[in-house]
Amino acid sequence: MKKNRFYRFARIVLGFVFKLYYHPKVIGKENIIKEGPIIIAGNHKHVMDQCGIIISTKREIHYMAKKEYFDSKYAWFFKKTGCISVNRSIHDDVAKEKALDVLRNNGALGIFPEGTRNKTKEFLLPFKFGCVSMAGKTDAYIIPFSVTGDYKFRSKNLVYRIGKPFKVGKRSLEEANKKLEKEIGNLMKLSLKEDKK
Repeated sequence: MKKNRFYRFARIVLGFVFKLYYHPKVIGKENIIKEGPIIIAGNHKHVMDQCGIIISTKREIHYMAKKEYFDSKYAWFFKKTGCISVNRSIHDDVAKEKALDVLRNNGALGIFPEGTRNKTKEFLLPFKFGCVSMAGKTDAYIIPFSVTGDYKFRSKNLVYRIGKPFKVGKRSLEEANKKLEKEIGNLMKLSLKEDKK
């Protein structure tokens, strides 16, 4: 895929600010495959959740983002960084096709399978099937990740944990979705367990 110079510039500059301010710990960077189609999928608790992944790889990640961001005064930023607008009020086939094009061109896609930020007391919200469906259609690797801790200045417990890649393969979409949910859940539990030590 054609390299996005603005994305690279923003990753360096904003990544520096993000690391300086939040002081996140990232575990498992080596699990982000450097070539070929991948979908990076994780739990969603904060508007900044994608940042820890973006600073962990030089690959350009096309994040699927809600349409409302593209209706704001920051729309130019989301467009220039390669985000894909998703209208969550409908079955957005246009957004899905753009995402599939990224994968067909051996690109990297970022998704939050919960579909929205988890503001409840539930450990995880029910996963939508978009991630495993697109991975199955393009033979892309799914790379699960978790984010736990607090987004506070110089946070002492903000942890991004990136898991091992896997493919949908011969699994049904239901089986693949359950595996993804289990993988992300286990990564979260591991980080929370270590935080208590």
